[in-house]
Amino acid sequence: MEGYLKRLSGYAFCLTNDRDQARDLVQECAVRALSATRVPRDEAAYRAWIFTILRNLFIDRLRRRRETSDELQDERDVDSWQVWHCNESLITGITVKLGLEKLKPAHREILGLVDIAGFTYHETAQILDVPPGTVMSRVSRARQALLDVLADSNVRALPLRRRRSR
Repeated sequence: MEGYLKRLSGYAFCLTNDRDQARDLVQECAVRALSATRVPRDEAAYRAWIFTILRNLFIDRLRRRRETSDELQDERDVDSWQVWHCNESLITGITVKLGLEKLKPAHREILGLVDIAGFTYHETAQILDVPPGTVMSRVSRARQALLDVLADSNVRALPLRRRRSR
């Protein structure tokens, strides 16, 4: 379990956009996982299993609170960020984090699993219980949504790599 805490925390933060809520979510996930009677033995299955637990806990919390994504967005004070003289990569990192906050929860979730936690499309499909093709299309739409949000910022999309023909 310890080897996944950092990735679980990153994913939880993507879902909640709140460090305290993310910590609570990871702690509750750890308690559930450690108290489970049946634990997958295969490493890939175990990893998907604990991330599924975290995701289901998050969904359960949303249902209990009956909060909408619009209410969550209003609670954040993006204007509180002040950027002083610093290097370009730090500014880019902050810009992307702010851009992620503006995305729909479903877009944040898929980017959190694939781009932040580093899961493959197949692993993400297992966690979300959807076909891998669905994951690929969701990632594509989420990345485009993030690029649209960042259109007027300093962040630029990397050029697409062309595949070599043989």
